[in-house]
Amino acid sequence: MYYLGIDIGSLSCDAVIIDDNEKILAATVIPTGAKNREAISRSTREVINQAGIMEDDIKSTISTGYGRDRVEKRTGAVTEITCHARGIQAHNPDTRLLIDIGGQDSKSILLNAEGRVVDFAMNDKCAAGTGRFLEAMARALQVDIDELGELDHGAKDNLTLSSMCTVFAESEVVSLIADGVNVNEIVNGLNRSIASRTHSLVKRIYPEKNGLAIAMSGGVARNGGVIRALNATMGCSIFIPENPDTIGALGAAIIARERS
Repeated sequence: MYYLGIDIGSLSCDAVIIDDNEKILAATVIPTGAKNREAISRSTREVINQAGIMEDDIKSTISTGYGRDRVEKRTGAVTEITCHARGIQAHNPDTRLLIDIGGQDSKSILLNAEGRVVDFAMNDKCAAGTGRFLEAMARALQVDIDELGELDHGAKDNLTLSSMCTVFAESEVVSLIADGVNVNEIVNGLNRSIASRTHSLVKRIYPEKNGLAIAMSGGVARNGGVIRALNATMGCSIFIPENPDTIGALGAAIIARERS
């Protein structure tokens, strides 16, 4: 039998199908858009087609993310914190601290040796440092968001933004461009600001500095510049799974199998 996990977030709807051995058969990421029910339907259809199975072959479906209750054919719904913890454990069982930066919020999650959540801290009051924040910065810099992760190369100054509020930061970036500041210095400043804010979130649940194995999930984990800044700020090497944006959906699929 097969098990489906659906993670419906503000920017993307992610779906993963696994088999009884927790082997990933298919995974998909599509934009959520304004109509999340349509995104859920499309992601489900696409992942089933990729897996080469029929919908009736799916024994159980677990949904997660802010729109988890919108998945009509779900067997159950589980918080994204639990699902991201289970998903990262499948990739790297040694992980004890998970940083998840999604479209509209950031989380730091402390795990025990069994991959269970011990504690967590969450920033869901503003979009600072999230996917939406980076989208706004890419617009201000007039670059594609996929290019943003490599534009910090060659930066030498330790520029730091004075505000992480999306509106004020976008205005500050525009002013820096007008002042003739190089794009790589601006992007490096953005990355360093995100890293500092993320580190503060981590210290809320784990103030120590010893060698915990740290991993990262969420779409922002695809941004190489942010990862480099985080590694430098936190003094470690953060593990990035192959498909960081589908970790929550993978965890949901694993929980679907376990509950069955």
